[in-house]
Amino acid sequence: MKTGLTGRTVIITGAARNIGRETALQFAEEGANLALLTRSSQERLEAVASAVRQRGVKAITGVVDVTDGEAVDAFVNRTLAEFGRLDVLVNNAVYRGESGFLEQSPQEWQRNIGVNLNGPANLCRAVLPHMIEAGFGRIINYSGIAPFLGHGPAKAMVKLGIVGFTRGLASEFGHANITANCIGPGMIDVERDSWQRDKSKISPEQAIPRHGRPEEIASLAVYLASDQAAFITGQCYLANGGRYYL
Repeated sequence: MKTGLTGRTVIITGAARNIGRETALQFAEEGANLALLTRSSQERLEAVASAVRQRGVKAITGVVDVTDGEAVDAFVNRTLAEFGRLDVLVNNAVYRGESGFLEQSPQEWQRNIGVNLNGPANLCRAVLPHMIEAGFGRIINYSGIAPFLGHGPAKAMVKLGIVGFTRGLASEFGHANITANCIGPGMIDVERDSWQRDKSKISPEQAIPRHGRPEEIASLAVYLASDQAAFITGQCYLANGGRYYL
């Protein structure tokens, strides 16, 4: 399948590990140049960038907190200076506070909103003028299980907010050949969730009785950025093994 991604520039947040890492590698396989962000895992991010370059494409990296609008703007400007274009944004960075609602401090509540909702907004605000000028753009955001199964008020709030935010972007900027879609992963076998690999943790209601793999989510992100998905916008794709349906 020809994706049309060769020579395009892709920004990926939270790119140092797990889904972000696999997404970077898969875009590199399609010939896209990468601008990779992490908040703290610089050594891991450099390893991802090295793997990307081994696939014959270019990569730059940055340590940026997505809640810092000025730092986000600076990295986007650096990306444009390096590659001369900006085509795809993948908002993968996530804050994963696990406290119950009454146990959450006000600071933790605000951090959840800052990273999971304001962060994607900061990136979109920075990239959209350039996408509009170019007449092309692909934005991919991430929702999840929380808003559909009620897993934690804070998570449910921001991840449902991302669905609405994505649909609003799709409606407002579709005229400029910019699409916006989101992915709702289910239980994914990622590094920080190794305790969940026990099959007993999988709901008996889930149709496919296993955890998803990061590369399965990454391949969906690549598809949504490809030429094949040019007429798809404002959608939330659930990749959850049939844990729930909409």
